[in-house]
Amino acid sequence: MSSADALVLEYRPFSLSLAEPLETGDGTIESRDGFLVRVVAEGADPGDEPAVGYGEATPLPGWTESREDCERALERARDAIRTGGPSEALAAVDRQVAARHALALALADLQATRQSMPLYRYLGRGELVGRVPVNATIGDGSPAETAAQARRAVDRGFECCKLKVGVRSVEEDVERVRRVRDAVGSTVELRADANEAWTYEEAASALESFAELGVSTLEQPLPAGALQGHADLRVRSGAVSIALDEGLLEHGVDAICDADAADIVVLKPMALGGVDVARKVAAWVSELDITPLVTTTIDGVVARTGAVHLAATISNVPACGLATGDLLATDLGRDPVLLEKGSAVVPQAKGLGVSDVWGGR
Repeated sequence: MSSADALVLEYRPFSLSLAEPLETGDGTIESRDGFLVRVVAEGADPGDEPAVGYGEATPLPGWTESREDCERALERARDAIRTGGPSEALAAVDRQVAARHALALALADLQATRQSMPLYRYLGRGELVGRVPVNATIGDGSPAETAAQARRAVDRGFECCKLKVGVRSVEEDVERVRRVRDAVGSTVELRADANEAWTYEEAASALESFAELGVSTLEQPLPAGALQGHADLRVRSGAVSIALDEGLLEHGVDAICDADAADIVVLKPMALGGVDVARKVAAWVSELDITPLVTTTIDGVVARTGAVHLAATISNVPACGLATGDLLATDLGRDPVLLEKGSAVVPQAKGLGVSDVWGGR
């Protein structure tokens, strides 16, 4: 930022209804509540148009700070940015990951907008990236319902389906995967996400069947704390990759690498504290031959678009969990990301590319 800049941070609350209630281990989620953030930079000349960057803080129980702690952190950042600029503002929210996500995204959007480049190029990917692959997420349901959902997703152009497992018995989940494989054919990539639901014995049993059914990835089969258990599963997983999501937040990259516990790590920018942090983690694990994969925490359009830009900075990124906008009944504004043939079309406008979230830019 220029020393002539006078930065102002503003935020306001929002509540986005889900299209359908979401059952989680922490209870039922019916809406996503958070704060829309913008950073306004007044130019040195009175006639200059103020530059604006947008961010989003959408706390999620079990992943981030509470909504109340998030708001208090944003209050601190609002005061700090007036006197100390971006660095002091970021330091004020360093331990509140959702608040830091919002501020870091707004600052990056502001800078990319002023430099007239899309956010992903500002974050570090110089060449043009037109699309990033995305997966369809298939929730729990009967074998017939699950197969029908997967078939509809494939008919819409998705080439990768991630199935939620772990709510039912292993045998029932294996049957669900079997029915999906029969419905979509052999060329569609199938993944399974257990969200920490299984014991080691259950996960080992599922792995054997999933390998036969051509499942590519099993995500977080054991509780996050079971790092050695995931390492042991990885030894016997064969062609099925082991992905860690909750485990990344609990243990960090060094411990995962030391234990050889994962082939893939799942990056949620909101839970990691920003697209800038997630970008650094992605580069770090890539050097260690671990694949980074980007997903959201059921975010509004500002954070969701930021995650698309993040994915666009990762070379050879696999299908990411970014097609989550339809889980919301309402949103913060128009979605600039077109989903087409199993890909997210990356916005090429300057900055994030979002508009009409605060009455327009």
